[in-house]
Amino acid sequence: MAISARGTQEFVPIQEVRDGIIILKDGGMRAVVLASSINLSLKSSDEQIATIRQFQTFLNSLDFSVQILVQSRRLDIRPYLILLESRMKEQVEPLIKIQTKEYIEFVRNFTEAVAIMKKQFYVIIPYAAAPLSEQGGIGKYFFGKKNSSGDAKKDETMRFEEKRNQLEQRVGVVSSGLNRIGVRTIGLGTEEVIELLYKTFNPGEVTGSIKIEN
Repeated sequence: MAISARGTQEFVPIQEVRDGIIILKDGGMRAVVLASSINLSLKSSDEQIATIRQFQTFLNSLDFSVQILVQSRRLDIRPYLILLESRMKEQVEPLIKIQTKEYIEFVRNFTEAVAIMKKQFYVIIPYAAAPLSEQGGIGKYFFGKKNSSGDAKKDETMRFEEKRNQLEQRVGVVSSGLNRIGVRTIGLGTEEVIELLYKTFNPGEVTGSIKIEN
């Protein structure tokens, strides 16, 4: 039995992505931070222990839960090959041109025979407002006041900004804590979040990647 696109979307708890923030259907919000990695094997035994303890201290200092997502993707080498081919066409030295062509063929054959994987690390930070705040405050229960459409939209915008400020504070706590360990972080914008969601729900697709600059 075929499943329609509408039916499939009902299982996805996401309402929309606004200003880089994932808004869930239940009103909850999620921010996504891309984190760099640390190669513990290059550190001494004492440094490894110190890094692990710092990370443990960071996790214990949080008064909210976080989710760590690790994605392994096959590295898309095609843009690199296109760049090499354009450089080869511009090359006027015959010997260098031949060497570049041989190198392109080597890279192409190697990547076809061996799957080169790339890991990316994300920290997903949640925020959910209290039920009374979500429903418009305790006054609504006492007075039962109904707002006009314009007032309702204004109230919804104010609630979104209030929740976003709370969420951004949590993002700041996570980013500063990871930076102290030596992990660089960058918050994802709307396009990057949509790309991440697309790759999550379409694991067979190969797309571009987000980079953290040194």
